Amino acid sequence: MVALLTVLVLLLALRRGESELDAKISSAEKATEWRDPDLSLLGSCQPAPSCRECILSHPSCAWCKQLNFTASGEAEERRCGPAQELLARGCAPTALEEPRGRQEVLQERPLGSGLRGEGATQLTPQRVRVALRPGEPQRLAVRFRRAEGYPVDLYYLMDLSYSMKDDLERVRQLGHDLLVRLREVTQSVRIGFGSFVDKTVLPFVSTVPAKLRHPCPTRLERCQPPFSFRHVLSLTGDATAFEREVGRQSVSGNLDSPEGGFDAILQAALCQEKIGWRNVSRLLVFTSDDTFHTAGDGKLGGIFMPSDGHCHLDSNGLYSRSPEFDYPSVGQVAQALSAANIQPIFAVTSATLPVYQELSKLIPKSAVGELSEDSSNVVQLIMDAYNSLSSTVTLEHSALPPGVHISYESLCGDPEKREAEAGDRGQCSHVPINHTVNFLVTLQATRCLPEPHLLRLRALGFSEELTVELHTLCDCNCSDTQPQAPHCSDGQGLLQCGVCSCAPGRLGRLCECSEAELSSPDLESGCRAPNGTGPLCSGKGRCQCGRCSCSGQSSGPLCECDDASCERHEGILCGGFGHCQCGRCHCHANRTGSACECSMDTDSCLGPEGEVCSGHGDCKCNRCQCRDGYFGALCEQCSGCKTSCERHRDCAECGAFGTGPLAINCSVACAHYNVTLALVPVLDDGWCKERTLDNQLLFFLVEEEAGGMVVLTVRPQERGADHTQAIVLGCVGGIVAVGLGLVLAYRLSVEIYDRREFSRFEKEQKHLNWKQENNPLYRSAITTTVNPQFQETGSLLS
Repeated sequence: MVALLTVLVLLLALRRGESELDAKISSAEKATEWRDPDLSLLGSCQPAPSCRECILSHPSCAWCKQLNFTASGEAEERRCGPAQELLARGCAPTALEEPRGRQEVLQERPLGSGLRGEGATQLTPQRVRVALRPGEPQRLAVRFRRAEGYPVDLYYLMDLSYSMKDDLERVRQLGHDLLVRLREVTQSVRIGFGSFVDKTVLPFVSTVPAKLRHPCPTRLERCQPPFSFRHVLSLTGDATAFEREVGRQSVSGNLDSPEGGFDAILQAALCQEKIGWRNVSRLLVFTSDDTFHTAGDGKLGGIFMPSDGHCHLDSNGLYSRSPEFDYPSVGQVAQALSAANIQPIFAVTSATLPVYQELSKLIPKSAVGELSEDSSNVVQLIMDAYNSLSSTVTLEHSALPPGVHISYESLCGDPEKREAEAGDRGQCSHVPINHTVNFLVTLQATRCLPEPHLLRLRALGFSEELTVELHTLCDCNCSDTQPQAPHCSDGQGLLQCGVCSCAPGRLGRLCECSEAELSSPDLESGCRAPNGTGPLCSGKGRCQCGRCSCSGQSSGPLCECDDASCERHEGILCGGFGHCQCGRCHCHANRTGSACECSMDTDSCLGPEGEVCSGHGDCKCNRCQCRDGYFGALCEQCSGCKTSCERHRDCAECGAFGTGPLAINCSVACAHYNVTLALVPVLDDGWCKERTLDNQLLFFLVEEEAGGMVVLTVRPQERGADHTQAIVLGCVGGIVAVGLGLVLAYRLSVEIYDRREFSRFEKEQKHLNWKQENNPLYRSAITTTVNPQFQETGSLLS
């Protein structure tokens, strides 16, 4: 019973979500409807000479194939125009050719039908035919429900360089634990194994023969020769076989740090038959403790040939042509994984985690996890990544033909809290099992397709696809086609879409004359004004069979009218609410104005109580035109209206002071006022303040209004004493005092400075006193001369 109630609740939720989706699609279609007369697109539809050119010129264009729809002299190009304009000009609805885009569901299995897990339907519809008119969008509703127990294929791709020696011991015990955990979410799970090292050329691997046989550092270790990629075990549900094959593996070695992991990923994605991939959820677990070589690195080893994108596994599972082809690029790896619908899980150590996180951004629907040094957390890492990937629904498309554009709108979450997210792909995250998400896919063509195109939409990581047959509507369905039609002058032309295509030698709108008749001078007289002056057909057409065949938007017997010269409103001819005829707008019902710009409705002018423009304006063009002093959408606000103060001011002034504009006849004009002078010293909020004629403020208060008598209490502003002279004298005195203070301060500073300098001079003078006996300045200049021949006395010469 509980299970039955649960199923009913899920069905009700699904129906409610589908109803809301249908409502959203309906509203979206209305929003993109091209025939809305308010859209500016109507102004973009121009006359065209044929039905095909008409419908290709703009999505708002239609063609009238009604016989004799165009008037005499009017160009057949005027059959092309907006549908409402053609109908207003008298075109019958059955004669209107207006192809519209459409869609037809060819296959739609209900969600959840089929076997549990592998056979369950998760994506609907499965096949749709869409016809696109160029320029007109078509919205396609796509639903996805995540099924419980969806099968999984997991291929474990391991780096066997020497630094991963400890990790290999853990992986040997991995098979049983991983299968047990995966079988908790699905009963159909298979696991496979492959390994990689690097290209066996210098400088990636030592080519010394001994090192090629045993690249490990010590001879006592178990070590296998280096290789690029080896497929060891195809996908199987036998955990014992996985553990047995992995147990036989041993590490190898290379010279540089980056590994050849891209070669291994590409071959695992391309060699689907040898790997044994099923059409189910495909996971590729990539484990490594270092970065990767990419395109261009092979030139270091003399490898110049780019990767050819083909499978090259030999009978032993080895990538045999690794030394011939360069490493693949990131784009090649991403494209191969996406084409094979494989979701990679990069389980890498912390040192290289940022590199692989950036790589994951370039590969759709991939995950990155941090691997412990000995890979002890690999099972939990794989389960976390699988849960994240499987709960993310990403809808993408195959290659688009030229001229076709696509966009997505994702409707995720609960139906009651659904929010739309637009982008170049549809994506919903954290989708629980048995929950439905919806996508609106918008398709639009800008040109005609030479042939139908098959467009495929799929949810990444899942096997189902939606096939869309794309067609373009570029031709008219001219069911009236008649060769030698009686309408064309008794069989002188081909009738197609209301237009006669004349036989050779025949001319005219209905093929009514021959080329030989054109030489008659009388024919031109019908193409000129009655006075015979002016150019033929007013210079706006050509004379055929004695009648004017007008060009473009001209009309009239002599093409004298220009049907494109009417007034425009907001850039649209006749505002889009009428048609132009001979320079004058002929408006639709309930429209008026020279450009049909005015609506005759008055609903926008009515107030809450039904009063038009609040009684303060007139309703024109469904908008209020307010009288002077009033403003607002409904003229409900007033800028020049008199306030209560202004209404009573003149009577208050003349009654209290005998001044103002009513001073002469105050007793008559203000007979219903009782004015008294106020004795209240303080004004409150109830007082009115108005400036009087003598630059004084008049204060008054409306005390009461009863029996037709208004009592006004008036309080004049008290005049204060004139303090102008005191202020002037005070300012002058202050300036003089400040000036004297500055002079005294300056003189005092100079005096102090002089005294200090003189004191220093005296101090220095005391230190410069010399004793005369020791001072050479006070000693006489004396020279003593001795005569050696004179022994008795000497001679002193000064």
